[in-house]
Amino acid sequence: MLGLEMPSMGDTPRAGQPNSLRQLLREASGRLARAGVDAPERDARLLAAAAIGCSATELITRRDCTIDPDAVCRMVEFVRRRAAREPVSRILGSRGFFGREFALSPATLDPRPDSEVLIEAVLAFVETNGWQNRPLRILDVGTGSGCLLLTLLAELPLATGLGTDISTAALDAAASNARQLGLLERARFMVARSLEGVAGPFDILVCNPPYIASGDIPGLEPEVRDFDPLTALDGGADGLQVYRQILAAIEQVVPSGYAALEVGAGQADAVEQMLRGALDPGRLGKRTRHLDLGGHIRCVSLEIQL
Repeated sequence: MLGLEMPSMGDTPRAGQPNSLRQLLREASGRLARAGVDAPERDARLLAAAAIGCSATELITRRDCTIDPDAVCRMVEFVRRRAAREPVSRILGSRGFFGREFALSPATLDPRPDSEVLIEAVLAFVETNGWQNRPLRILDVGTGSGCLLLTLLAELPLATGLGTDISTAALDAAASNARQLGLLERARFMVARSLEGVAGPFDILVCNPPYIASGDIPGLEPEVRDFDPLTALDGGADGLQVYRQILAAIEQVVPSGYAALEVGAGQADAVEQMLRGALDPGRLGKRTRHLDLGGHIRCVSLEIQL
């Protein structure tokens, strides 16, 4: 046995002990399933690939191979952490987003695939309006890991951008990701709450704000509640606090352009109502709701006109 069955997860294999990858995956997925982890077999494969140092695809051809004891020890630790409901991305230290890897830190939100809808919305707007060759200025409010801003800069090579956050540790992580992706020369980062102290004009604003109502946070899945920073989750009593702060000053920061805001379940109507109240009717352009991979409204966008 590999020690994956033990509640303490403290057993380690003896040197030279013959452990096959097939056995490793079987025990790991069983341990994760008993811990209530969704998709335990998938997570076991991802953790095994990292522990061994190969791709997930390569695991298919190596299932009957004997695993090095050091790799087994790494896997035991990975499974212990995942069984405690730490996300795989936190264990591995990075998350894939729109085809690129972003390093995470305890100060950053773990990017979700559903947030890619904001990227798709912005790129569709840029293409529709023929803005591909313009030196666009992009603002990412609450940048966290920088995944939204840096993805847009990578997709729009003439653009520059500013990422803001209330956490200096998050901004350090975003700057590190910018450096890793070769985008640091086109990205700036600053400490700011919502749009306080942010000077426009910007052409595009994107934001994935904290939008969970304070009272709902204790009921979140452990992967979110216990590992994402509270400041990136808590949107106040009704979850809409940060939207109010942003929209109160959006005219000055984005006088003409496009805004894409991620929203939580059931929040689209309220956010659209705030948009209508924040802008002069003559400046309200097309408003669009964008669906995520599960068919839920994930983004509300607005065209702002002079």
